[in-house]
Amino acid sequence: MILAAIRSVLTYVAVSLYVLIVAPPGMLIAAITGAKRHLYVLGHLGVRLGLSLSGIRVRVAGLEHTPRDRAAVYCSNHQSNIDPPVIFEVVHPRLHILYKAEIDAIPVLARAFRYGGFIPVDRRNKEAALRSIDAGAASLRAGNSFLIFPEGTRSRTAELLPFKKGGFIMAIKAEAPIVPVAVQGGRDSMRKGSWIIRPVTVSVRVGAPIASAGFTLDRRDELIAIVRGRITALLAEGPV
Repeated sequence: MILAAIRSVLTYVAVSLYVLIVAPPGMLIAAITGAKRHLYVLGHLGVRLGLSLSGIRVRVAGLEHTPRDRAAVYCSNHQSNIDPPVIFEVVHPRLHILYKAEIDAIPVLARAFRYGGFIPVDRRNKEAALRSIDAGAASLRAGNSFLIFPEGTRSRTAELLPFKKGGFIMAIKAEAPIVPVAVQGGRDSMRKGSWIIRPVTVSVRVGAPIASAGFTLDRRDELIAIVRGRITALLAEGPV
């Protein structure tokens, strides 16, 4: 526990310094040129730094299912704060994220997210949330893939929480396929309410895409049930 705590502190300090050093010039270049590819390169380097320092290893299976010829919505279960950076790193080179608006309280990180095309969702404001969903659908149509965690928060158990509908409405509006993702092991690394990151191996399974084309908004619950079933089946296969 003591070693894990020390490594955790080093990870937080190193990643924070990395963001403070590389984010401002990266955002300046994005503001001047309109380009954002370099932000993803910097983002992946930062994630690798954090995973390496904290001792997180990742095993992944099913990457052959990721559609490289079109944008998709990657839909994952959510066990811990480890999940987003792990999936961001291993599943897709330029994965946009629908994130909780609360993160906007971290100014530098929030600004980098905005420049990278990430979209905040304020679940306390229905009108603002709907605007975010519409913005996400437009971004999908423009060719940008997104990561969503439809449970909305981390589950404390192995059971999936109820799925929120916003990400699925976004996919239906853009007629983008939904790729089910199952992540396991994150809860052993970072339990909800704990700041300590324990060194573990995180498993990521990627399933075959599910077409949203043909589904109307009135049928979104049917699409949600299909995706939820696929994620449940991937989780039942166990770690990679």
